[in-house]
Amino acid sequence: MHYDAVIIGSGFGGSCAAYALARAGLKTVVLERGGKAQRDEGDWDAEKILIEQRYRSESPVRVRQYGARQYEALFPNEVVGGNSVFYGGASLRLRERDFESWPIGYDALEKHYCEAEQLLGVHGESGVDACEPHRSEEYPSAPIELAPPARRIQAAAEKIGLRPFRIPLAINFADESRPVCIRCITCDGFPCRIEAKNDATTTVLRRAQELGAEVMAGTIADRLQESEGKVRAVHCVDMTSRRRFELRSGLFVLGAGALHSPGILLRSGLGRFPGSRLIGRFLMRHCNSVVAGVFPFRTNPEKVFHKQLCFSEFYEEHRDRHGRATGVIQDIYTPPASAIRHFAPAGVKRLAGAAAPYMQNLLCIAEDEPQFDNAVQLSGELDAFGVETVKVDHQYSDADFERRDLLISQARRLLKAAGALMTRVHEIDSFSHAVGTARCGHSPEDSVLDADCRFRGVDNLYVLDGSCFPASGGVNPSLTICANALRVAERLGAELSP
Repeated sequence: MHYDAVIIGSGFGGSCAAYALARAGLKTVVLERGGKAQRDEGDWDAEKILIEQRYRSESPVRVRQYGARQYEALFPNEVVGGNSVFYGGASLRLRERDFESWPIGYDALEKHYCEAEQLLGVHGESGVDACEPHRSEEYPSAPIELAPPARRIQAAAEKIGLRPFRIPLAINFADESRPVCIRCITCDGFPCRIEAKNDATTTVLRRAQELGAEVMAGTIADRLQESEGKVRAVHCVDMTSRRRFELRSGLFVLGAGALHSPGILLRSGLGRFPGSRLIGRFLMRHCNSVVAGVFPFRTNPEKVFHKQLCFSEFYEEHRDRHGRATGVIQDIYTPPASAIRHFAPAGVKRLAGAAAPYMQNLLCIAEDEPQFDNAVQLSGELDAFGVETVKVDHQYSDADFERRDLLISQARRLLKAAGALMTRVHEIDSFSHAVGTARCGHSPEDSVLDADCRFRGVDNLYVLDGSCFPASGGVNPSLTICANALRVAERLGAELSP
């Protein structure tokens, strides 16, 4: 079967590319390992989503981190829409100085940031973020009023001289032509049962399908078939029947995420091309922690959504010393007591669960530096579908921890000023912010991709997910993934439009 464009992965990168290419009139197909989200009561059930992991992959990723000797099996979520289905809607732009490591500047993305904010229906407010980059358009919608837990953090910030701003959120709070957010607490980490969260499936992928793009769910992209500097086909596996087949096209876009896009490249035998030695290298995921404050009262008795405030005045604190942004602090929800009990260490499970209603959390997102030895590589093991899996090695640097610890100290100040009796820090091991494993750059010596995210030496292969990031920055990556995919795919659409 032949298509004008084959896109592998349906997260924000793949879905934005599909939208731009379908809009240009190209016959486009999106391949996705996962199935559709159920969008039923189970998607708001902490037991099913956080503990049983309802959408877990059948193919393990082996992970070795924090100096461990052995690899442990991680089973990522797989679903149409990718990680966007589970994100919390935070949609921030990288700042101008974050692009010092990129082969393009902020100005090359600015209009695409505006377009992405429109497509995702972002609610935000300009002019209040302490280090906000310049923008040519206002946000499409204004923020909603602060919930009581967020007002508590706002008041504490005023006490100690900090200036929060409203997190730009890709959530439908106002458009009554479709489901409107009911402001529940099953948002971050959960699929939205009513489709009020503006993930890839409820926005750009849906528009791409309306323009004629196809989505082939339950399909594994095993490897690419290349000859004479062009990809000719992708070899696939139907996960239901185990049938192997191939799809041919004149254009191939990888959007399978920073763990799986390098796996596809490595399985495809592209080692002779310039920059290929860097495939899978320089994995970043942010150096994140949650600081939990325990209060003498129930912090959110009405169980309302309150992921609303962000602090960025520390963003440039260590830039001159380490060349990296420090990062941001964001208000974030407290997981249900059942999940806290499950993941708490033995001996304190009951106590941790009982404390849950009295907790309020702040998320610290610190930039981590690209390190060659932090890598995604092939494991040498086959999964149940006969596809070689990947393994991950990751270690944070001392500078990463220094940036994170600065944010932690400020988060503790905030929570104490808000009335917390005590605070505890929980490290986050998630790869939900993973980027950097097929980085774009100036030359084959420093990158796998050129400035347009084209694989060096292969004319028709592009990588448009977070893999292309040469630096992680200190904010959530989703909006930048969207903007960059639109930048590249719109140019490709203009060139290839029939």
